[in-house]
Amino acid sequence: MPAPKKTAQRSLLVASAVLSSLALAAPAAVAAPNPSGSPSASPSATPPASMSTVGGARLGRPGTQVNLASGVPVLPKDLSARSWIVADAETGDVLAAHNAHWRLAPASTLKMLFADTLLPKFPRTTRHKVVPSDLAGIGPGSSMVGIKENETYTVHDLWLGVFLRSGNDAVHVLSAMNEGVENTVREMNEHAEELQALDTHVVSPDGYDAEGQVSSAYDLTLIARSGMQKPDFREYASTVTAKFPGETKKNKKGKKVRKPFEIQNTNRLLSGDADLPVYQGIAGVKNGNTTNAGATFTGVAERGGKVLLVTVMNPEKDEHNEVYKETARLFDWGFKAAGKVQPVGELVPPKSAAQAGARPDANPSGEAGGSGDGGKGTAGTGAKPVASAPAADGSSGIGVALGVTGGALVLLAGGAFLVNRRWPLPDLVRRRTRP
Repeated sequence: MPAPKKTAQRSLLVASAVLSSLALAAPAAVAAPNPSGSPSASPSATPPASMSTVGGARLGRPGTQVNLASGVPVLPKDLSARSWIVADAETGDVLAAHNAHWRLAPASTLKMLFADTLLPKFPRTTRHKVVPSDLAGIGPGSSMVGIKENETYTVHDLWLGVFLRSGNDAVHVLSAMNEGVENTVREMNEHAEELQALDTHVVSPDGYDAEGQVSSAYDLTLIARSGMQKPDFREYASTVTAKFPGETKKNKKGKKVRKPFEIQNTNRLLSGDADLPVYQGIAGVKNGNTTNAGATFTGVAERGGKVLLVTVMNPEKDEHNEVYKETARLFDWGFKAAGKVQPVGELVPPKSAAQAGARPDANPSGEAGGSGDGGKGTAGTGAKPVASAPAADGSSGIGVALGVTGGALVLLAGGAFLVNRRWPLPDLVRRRTRP
């Protein structure tokens, strides 16, 4: 399938800010393991001989799919993941894939679907007092951000807990606000179907291992692409550190005080680690780790005007941060191969967009889906996103963009964005100055 021709107009208003180095102590695990003995605890060691062909026939074949030709770099040789995919986030071209439609346990990468489904529902300033029933049903060993009963949190606080700490407690509180876990699961499954993420079946909204809960590298990439259309999603996905409300306690004088504590993003390509530098141009998206799923990760990064999405599921190599290392190698390959390799498939648009034969919204700002606060897309006090650029009046819905200047992540705002005839990613690409 030939690569689609694209037309583009780009303009630039740049305000740069260098990201300071981070001292990291946050653990990498993001969701709880399944209790031993579960029927879903032993996934098949080999992919099915025939899988879904959504996005193209080759994506339904087992094994690695890539069109190697003269001038196309060879794929990394040390990839051990059961499934992976490299795609152009704007055109939707799948540059290469390995068992793309293999239905596997997703772990906390499923929280991308949770966020894409619920983010437009609640203004970020909405306040909610947590009651005991809000935290019922959280699986043992779950990753938690530290929500306490009888404390009040804003929706903004809760989403920081979901994205940065992969807090299952934050997911359950937001689900309670959304008429409960059962209703939330139903809406997530409906949204997956709308996105044509047909390998995905949700049982638990937080990604905790559950019988029958599956997704695929292809679907997780579709979901991430949909989420990145939303300014709030882009903002939270790119936030490295933030302040989270603590527990109300009495100080030495008997006065009630509530001190915040710092939380850090467990996405190691975004925050870095002792054996892993921050990946140049990274801006999210979500990581996961459970007994059944192993390590999973979907990332989005920009370099040289190209925006790529990479999903890696369950590397078999048992090394620290292996899922991020394999993702980084696939990003490196993708940026070298972009514009040279013929795609092996495509990321399909949502059903509504495909049926309309047009963009999935009528919003002139280019946002598909909304910000819960009317699209202001600002991080709020205490949050430190990689890149965010609200307009002067804070109301244009510009949200988070990507940029790299001399290796530093920068703030971007204003101007036109690269238009994808199938589905654009607004304000994501680094816009370059005109010659």
